[in-house]
Amino acid sequence: MAELQSNIDNKTIFAKLWDLSVELRQRIEVQFELHPDPSTTKLKSDSSPIGEAKGSFNAFSGPEIDWLVHSWLKNPSSGFSNMHLTIWLGPHIRVPHLAFAFATIPESFLFIDYVARTDLSTDLAYLDQYYEPANPTYLMLQSDPRLSPFISKSTYIRQVLSATSLCYTGKSSEEFLELTRTVAHEMLDRWLIWVDEAQSVPHDKRVALAERDLFVRRTIAERDPANLLVEKIFGPELTNILVRALWGGDRGKI
Repeated sequence: MAELQSNIDNKTIFAKLWDLSVELRQRIEVQFELHPDPSTTKLKSDSSPIGEAKGSFNAFSGPEIDWLVHSWLKNPSSGFSNMHLTIWLGPHIRVPHLAFAFATIPESFLFIDYVARTDLSTDLAYLDQYYEPANPTYLMLQSDPRLSPFISKSTYIRQVLSATSLCYTGKSSEEFLELTRTVAHEMLDRWLIWVDEAQSVPHDKRVALAERDLFVRRTIAERDPANLLVEKIFGPELTNILVRALWGGDRGKI
């Protein structure tokens, strides 16, 4: 992510991106039973100990969803903001997890991906079923002159992204917002159909799948280069708490 800057007003674009994330979460809540996790209650509203930065973190789980995070943080004086809506399914099905991230860094940023639950280089049936349908959208955005591909500095993050991950920056504008909204709902539409039509994973394979899911979720959270920027805003202690919350390190605790 970009370094902190000053005197950049992104309040309007932040509000509209957050509204989009709320739209997406509301659609998920219609289909899934979700319960707030007590470990993140204290994180619903936090202020930076070193300035005016604020944030909110909410995590949920349910019979079908192992861990859902809906969070935001922003530093008004720098124009930086970041929000996540990540949905990690339980091991009863093998449908990819779904991740959304929107930000102002200070230009607008979008990230959407189906997080694979197998090795895509060898599990060709999984690749064809879940990633070929997203390929036209990926190619369309790759050729859109309004967007610039965003490349993570982390080797791990780059390799864990799927071949159809959507990760771009663009000028903060209504055009960017409309494109982001259209693509986000398209990706969610497709994912919800997959969940509805998914076959159950045999019980004797669910433990291994759950362990793999947790390892990937934890490693993504811990190796995200953006953690360094969050640490500048919130300090190391709170950043460590937020990173643990992203992967559910303290889930169930009060």
